[in-house]
Amino acid sequence: MESQIAFAGARSGTGPATWGQSAIWDVVRRLGDDAARYNVAGGLPLDPPLPMDRLGDAIRALLRHHDSLHTTLRFDGDRLEQVAHTAGAIDVHTRASEPGDVVETAYAFYHELAAIPFDAERQLPLRVGAVLAGGRAAYVILSVSHTASDGWGLRNLLADCAALCAGREPGDEQRQQPLEEAAYQVSERGRRADAAARRSWREKLERGPASQFPDRAGRPAADAFPNAVLNSPALALALDRVAAGLAVNQHAVLLAAAAAAAARLGGAPDAVFQIVVNNRFRPGMAGAVNTIAQEGLLHLPGTGGDFAGLVRRSFGAALSAQRHAYYDKLALDRDIAALQAACDHSCFVNDTRGLMPILGYAGPEPEPLDHARSRTTLTWPLEHAPRRNTTFALDAQDAPGSLELAMTADAAVLPRPDMERFLLGIEDLVVTQALQLE
Repeated sequence: MESQIAFAGARSGTGPATWGQSAIWDVVRRLGDDAARYNVAGGLPLDPPLPMDRLGDAIRALLRHHDSLHTTLRFDGDRLEQVAHTAGAIDVHTRASEPGDVVETAYAFYHELAAIPFDAERQLPLRVGAVLAGGRAAYVILSVSHTASDGWGLRNLLADCAALCAGREPGDEQRQQPLEEAAYQVSERGRRADAAARRSWREKLERGPASQFPDRAGRPAADAFPNAVLNSPALALALDRVAAGLAVNQHAVLLAAAAAAAARLGGAPDAVFQIVVNNRFRPGMAGAVNTIAQEGLLHLPGTGGDFAGLVRRSFGAALSAQRHAYYDKLALDRDIAALQAACDHSCFVNDTRGLMPILGYAGPEPEPLDHARSRTTLTWPLEHAPRRNTTFALDAQDAPGSLELAMTADAAVLPRPDMERFLLGIEDLVVTQALQLE
């Protein structure tokens, strides 16, 4: 069943699109019918369940807090603008459930809603789902266009939704609105920050290897990109132990392992990855709901040798990438096109753990690593259409009592046996290091 929640009195205005909005717009419009896979979605249980009018009030309050939820984009053939609407209506989808089946129903409903694309020019970028038990909303699902929020914004959005549904005001975190962010970006300070970030990118692009898989360079892309998923309870345990033992974060350990595993396959002495950076450490962005995350360029020289040393160096390299991950991507694309030669930057690593609050998965139970490793699985769930300028994309994501590495790759460069060696190689490097630290 579908209905709508009407709202009025929200902040309104028109201005240039933000860097994040422009970058996602550029990606999503190329995807066509496949654009829904860029949606971000999550949900939360409501205890006690709410009457639908109370849920409607909470959603209206959410819209007043976050302008991105009532903002559309407008492209005139030359310039992309954002338009914040003072009034409108949000689609609400409902699904009935028995009280004991609410969570199971919500998980299935979540995937259905997330698979519906948005029209960023003509539709408001929020869709609400409610699982009803006894006529009341027992679970709420928020599906958001990626032009309106990234994964970190979704986490903020769900926290605010939980507070409003419980009758509380959201926390006092800074919440820069998209029009405010755009105003900063066109200011002198914003232009300086953009110039510094793009300069850092250009310098790294001139230093890295021409190809990270030189013996396979220049091959036409495969007709389909396989997707492999490694489910590893042992890797989840070992990442935590290695990070604690070497006094770094888990992200640095994962990046080092991916760099070393790629070097084993391709032989390149340096790794160059585009890593997704949340950018929420910037002023005014801690509690923001907008698409602010962008790719930083990580250049990690010397991927051979001692793994512990590589982990420590990856921590510093990641910090450098994170400092320079807030920029005008369309301008950066022009910079890269103007370079006489740019290194291979077709490999992507995205750590999404903790960004899907609907899942609520418990972490792995402590156990011997060898026993945990015996439960590792590798599956091949699907194939994707070819992805432009991509050798591989690696996502780290939560799983029940485990960690998953989902990898999509150009089979012309990394055929399935090499994808398997790469994923298992990451696990082996981290688990071996954890055992050495015991």
